[in-house]
Amino acid sequence: MRPEELLDVLERAGNLKKNTRHCWINADRKESVADHSWRIALMAMLLENEPEFADTDMSRVIRMCLIHDLGEAFTGDIPAFEKSDADEGREEDIYRQWVDSFPEKDRQEWTDLLDEMTALETKEARTYKALDKLEALISHDESDLSTWLPVEYDLQKTYGQENMKFSSYFMELRKLIDDWTDRKIREGTGQTGRGNS
Repeated sequence: MRPEELLDVLERAGNLKKNTRHCWINADRKESVADHSWRIALMAMLLENEPEFADTDMSRVIRMCLIHDLGEAFTGDIPAFEKSDADEGREEDIYRQWVDSFPEKDRQEWTDLLDEMTALETKEARTYKALDKLEALISHDESDLSTWLPVEYDLQKTYGQENMKFSSYFMELRKLIDDWTDRKIREGTGQTGRGNS
């Protein structure tokens, strides 16, 4: 990729630093799409030495995590509870048109990753998708309870459950997050940390 092409990609991707998600990090700042993508990539890196993922190409998972929401650099973020199939299709179409403008070698790599992520057939793709869902749950638990919409109380307990089932590690992590959610709701606090069980 030539330097000018690299700058074009980085400029477009930089929109993810400005495009916000539904969660609030604190009273005056919403989470950005870039915040979310960075943390799921970090999660993948932290799992690299876990025995359950010994047969998983975590470098590939990290790549998926880093690029998975780049379509939102064009469309902005739409919360999962509002996003329609038409919204998803539009986002993917715009994203793929952008990737089609890349130099051949880069275009092929990104297209292969996007196809694998969409199919969700490999352990790498299923891992990225589970991390994507888990990070959203963590972010909501970190958000002040006063920022939650009524729909989120139930959604927090059901969101992404199917994406965890292939992994005992993710099921255990999900249980910890669910316990955190229950405690947060029960106490009715705006606490941002897990606190003590």
